[in-house]
Amino acid sequence: MKKLVLFLATALFGFASHAQKNIIQSGPMVGYSDMKEVAIWLQTQKPAKVKIKYWETTNPKNVFETTEQITAIEHGLTAHLIANKVDEGRTYTYEVWVDGKKMNIPYELSFQTQKLWAWRTDPPTFKLALGSCNYVADSAYDRPGKPYGGDYQIFKSIRAKDPDLMLWLGDNTYLREADWGTKTGIYYRYTHSRAIPELQELLGATHHYAIWDDHDYGPNDGDRSFVNKQLTYQAFQDFWANPNYNATGQGGITGTFVWNDAQFFLMDDRWFRTSNKRTTGTREMLGKAQIEWLIDALKHSPATFKFIAIGNQVLSDLPLYENMATYAEERAALIKAITDENISGVIFLTGDRHQTELTQLNREGTYPLRDLTVSPLTSSANSKTKDEKNTLRIPDTYIGERNFAILEFTGKRKERVVTIIIYDTYGKELWRKSILESELK
Repeated sequence: MKKLVLFLATALFGFASHAQKNIIQSGPMVGYSDMKEVAIWLQTQKPAKVKIKYWETTNPKNVFETTEQITAIEHGLTAHLIANKVDEGRTYTYEVWVDGKKMNIPYELSFQTQKLWAWRTDPPTFKLALGSCNYVADSAYDRPGKPYGGDYQIFKSIRAKDPDLMLWLGDNTYLREADWGTKTGIYYRYTHSRAIPELQELLGATHHYAIWDDHDYGPNDGDRSFVNKQLTYQAFQDFWANPNYNATGQGGITGTFVWNDAQFFLMDDRWFRTSNKRTTGTREMLGKAQIEWLIDALKHSPATFKFIAIGNQVLSDLPLYENMATYAEERAALIKAITDENISGVIFLTGDRHQTELTQLNREGTYPLRDLTVSPLTSSANSKTKDEKNTLRIPDTYIGERNFAILEFTGKRKERVVTIIIYDTYGKELWRKSILESELK
């Protein structure tokens, strides 16, 4: 009799767990973090009432709740739940409730608030994960031949490094020909890419921010003429949880956020972009309004490190594909503005190329600009470009396989160091380089 009871209990628990799993499509994912507010993202498989219960990890008896939301089809059954009963510099544990039931999720769910350190202590140490080009195979819609995506275990390797936050550098999902023509297709692809099992644990306890590039914006090499960019713009906002968008007031995903003594400027390289094939008129990747916003924001920022995140490479001097060297006048104007305004701390973060490399542009009378390209995560790697003529590439930084980066921020105030470490799919270190705060002035 005891064996029968145990069997029934186990079976019922298994059924309940399976049912719960079917309610949650993807997530939860921890989004932006500030001192008084944190966003948690979630997607369900059908309309449902969702909320988060959370507590400071050291005080589990004092439990708070987010406002309950109902996931809706028009937003891809996603929810952005706001934890606003938090205080600075704390770590919180949370749990997911759907239709009044606690979900059993078998891995760590936690988030953190940023610390109020300025004028009080040295900046905190922290870790940032970087990557771009995440292609999730879907045989019904993929091109014939060898699968273009794979090695999804890379997301487990990233999680094992325990980063505080991750910045996705574009091509975070790959819209196919069947997708970008309709809202149905766009939301199908975003849902499909987000749902892979290997990704879920990384989503649950690492804060995520993102920019986009052509493949999550629309067709390959997409530009400002893409007729459905309002649909992909809405999908991007539904599936990511950045703290702000449309910083120029003219559309697009442009925004910014601060993490300790680093500020990140999230640029849109598609919304304002003229066609790559245009031969007349002014050629632009970012556009005048966005560059003016960027220079104002850089000049205003007191951050030690000012990271400009753009989907395409900026500093490579080899004009090919869609990098900024193919928009030479705008590239020169951007670099000149940074130089003329004497802006310290600038480092570019880029993706797209399906290869990783560090590029350095020396400037007379001031510090060199650097462009860290990190790509790909799960797309096929570009293993035949090691000898291409980017004369500004730092020797021994080229990687032609799937990889990711961890940036470690350490040191006392005015003596900060950012260490770039590149890892392969399985978490093996490939190279590392450190940049001192004093080298960015």
